[in-house]
Amino acid sequence: MRFIQARWQSDEKVLEPTVFELSSGSFYSFPVEEELKKYAKIPNDLRRDELNLPGLSEPEVARHFSRLAEMNYGVDSNSYWLGSCTMKYNPKLNERIAREKRMLMIHPYQPEETVQGALQIMYELSEMLSRITGLPHFTLQPAAGAHGELTGALIIRKRHEDENERRNEMIVPESAHGSNFASAAMAGFKVIRIPPDEDGCVDISALKAAVSERTAGMMITNPNTLGIFESRILEISDVIHGAGGLLYYDGANLNAIIGKVLLSKMGIDIAHLNLHKTFSAPHGSGGPGAGAVGVVDELKEYLPVPVVRKRGDGSYYLDFSLKKTIGRVRSFYGNFNVMIKAWAYLKALGSEGLPKVAEISVLNANYALFHIRKIEGIDVKYGKRRPCKHEFVVSLQGFKKYGVKALDFAKRLLDYGVHPPTIYFPHIVEEAFMMEPTESESLRDLDNYIEAMRKIAEEARENRELLLKAPHSTAIGRLDEARASRQPILSWRMYRKIMSQQGAESHE
Repeated sequence: MRFIQARWQSDEKVLEPTVFELSSGSFYSFPVEEELKKYAKIPNDLRRDELNLPGLSEPEVARHFSRLAEMNYGVDSNSYWLGSCTMKYNPKLNERIAREKRMLMIHPYQPEETVQGALQIMYELSEMLSRITGLPHFTLQPAAGAHGELTGALIIRKRHEDENERRNEMIVPESAHGSNFASAAMAGFKVIRIPPDEDGCVDISALKAAVSERTAGMMITNPNTLGIFESRILEISDVIHGAGGLLYYDGANLNAIIGKVLLSKMGIDIAHLNLHKTFSAPHGSGGPGAGAVGVVDELKEYLPVPVVRKRGDGSYYLDFSLKKTIGRVRSFYGNFNVMIKAWAYLKALGSEGLPKVAEISVLNANYALFHIRKIEGIDVKYGKRRPCKHEFVVSLQGFKKYGVKALDFAKRLLDYGVHPPTIYFPHIVEEAFMMEPTESESLRDLDNYIEAMRKIAEEARENRELLLKAPHSTAIGRLDEARASRQPILSWRMYRKIMSQQGAESHE
């Protein structure tokens, strides 16, 4: 197994140059002052003497971006088992539909009667999400999963305020997504953490001890981030509701149970769904996303406005009349392009195809776990006695005696042509490797990944330097990740500024 990523170098030190570095001078000419006045009255304080645009020919631009594309990695390249993120393959049909001119050329300021098709898509998507979850009312406005969490937490807060209840605590299991803790805190709640039991599920005794008259609700993921189904979810629901709280569902892991279990049957009051995970819209680097939020009947008046309604004559309209709404959480109606892809995905699969998504993703995960956990040095801390769902978490702590960490394992995987999984999460597992094959992977893909893990384990025992200096065959070697986080360079302007500062320091 050998992998070589495209690498474009002019010498040993320089990778593909930026367009500014490739520039041979400006190809642009601008009208003189008198001519400029004919086109626009630009205030003097807003004018610039130069725009600092690179000068490249069309072939140079095309080749530059083609080379960059060949250096990139995504779900179209190979396996991408990014646990908790559900990086499944994105059907190109959905992309084609979303790029349809009639979709792209509309504007949210258009009158309702001129965008009936768009409103129909939003209405039908909401209806399909309701049938999938059992929650009858949806908003499509939130821009991402964490944004959906915040929306749900704000609904919980306002509901209790309307009931004149001073509830300021949100219960969150240690096995939850990190954004749950942040979203609850941003909504003004004090976060109460609940540890897992030996099977990796919510410790019921700890939960019962935590609830009180201050409990506003609980945020839970099922399956949780360990890939384990919370089999006592109904008991959890009874505990929270018995204390007067509301149960919120983080839909990031819905891929494991979609088409199999209704959230309403689990006692869920509010849930967000990641349209960019479970429903196949591409995501990464912070977007694009969509975090649709569904609620039970008692909470429908709290949803952000507007929501899409259907009249008796079959036409659609935007309803701003919700009396207890928490207000807008995003401009206009949400990320419409992502909604189109989710709508197309569900239309293509239908009610018969959707349960197969869960079946295949769970089968793939259990196949991979069965083989990977047999590799010497790899251990499973939680859920040893039960099958996983769509994802699983293993510990690579056994390789620390060889001086190898989970990070080194992940970097070496790049040399085998597959993207490393989520590492060091959840934090309750030391040297965690969180793996999610999704339903996209074939048996060959699974076996390739398993074999790569097996070979890297051998290398860790026999030649750890291979791992400590990995990756070796990618366009860019091991990054200084701490420096990249503390000193990000996100634009050419930032780069020039930093370079000029370094030059001035060296001169001094």
